[in-house]
Amino acid sequence: MFLFGPIGPTELLLILLIVVIIFGARRLPELGKGLGEGIRNFKKGFSTKEPEEKKNPPEETHPPDKK
Repeated sequence: MFLFGPIGPTELLLILLIVVIIFGARRLPELGKGLGEGIRNFKKGFSTKEPEEKKNPPEETHPPDKK
């Protein structure tokens, strides 16, 4: 049974162990917080972009009158 595609629980534990060794256990919460904030800002950027476009339709520009 594949929970996460071809990666099984043994492989996930091995990846987690390597991440802990590389970054250290004390730094992991900071990395998780930064990643979470980045994802939140990314989603917020997409959700706030659409209403602005609907509220403010592009204004037509007219050339100046020639006299």
